Amino acid sequence: MGADQNHDWRASIASALEWWRDAGVDCEIDDLPRDWLAHAAASPIIERLPGQVAEAPIAAPSLPATLDEFAMWRLGPATPEAGWPGQALGTQGDVASGLMIVVDMPDREDDTAGQLLSGKAGALFDRMLAAIGRDRQSIYLAALAVKRPPAGRVSEDVGQKLEALLRHHLSLARPKRVLALGNAASRAVTGLDVAHARESLRKVNHDGGTSEVVASFHPRFLLEKPVAKADAWKDLRVLMGGIE
Repeated sequence: MGADQNHDWRASIASALEWWRDAGVDCEIDDLPRDWLAHAAASPIIERLPGQVAEAPIAAPSLPATLDEFAMWRLGPATPEAGWPGQALGTQGDVASGLMIVVDMPDREDDTAGQLLSGKAGALFDRMLAAIGRDRQSIYLAALAVKRPPAGRVSEDVGQKLEALLRHHLSLARPKRVLALGNAASRAVTGLDVAHARESLRKVNHDGGTSEVVASFHPRFLLEKPVAKADAWKDLRVLMGGIE
């Protein structure tokens, strides 16, 4: 009788932190004042006004110059996530599809499954793809971080490195359109949280040309907040509007 004595409190804490991150809370509260506007004023890589396209920072010249080489390098010992536990999960699908989908990191189930977006979040993701006439073979799926960090949190300095790597990845993959799922992915590609970036098609310049980007909610967030599924469907319709 009584409460379950086998409750895994570590998993509960990690799940709570993950939910807050998806909701937009990505740092601890400091004892000292912080200039939040200074971070918000950082140079974006998105289109702010119609007809205006901002430039993405130039990728470091030491990074691999071809997509195949870069994909192998991202799973190697020189990446920011190399010291994290777990299995590194690289890109999946077909880069020639013209549709790149970016998530923040592998989920807990993904390490065992050996692929991004498995489990309940993966099942919902597959239904989202089916709703727009796609499947995992007709998209190009990538994660901002190829491993899941402890407690599901990425420090600010590592996050900046991962964002630079994603921009280089975009320049090599040259997708026609990008779907950024979740706040971390949205910020990395558009410079904005999902709440401010969604429901519109934004242009991003990179070394390989220009890609159009739509930001929306991560499937794991939609499982926690099903009411947001209607908004996610609106984003998917924006994404597929006019795409060949």
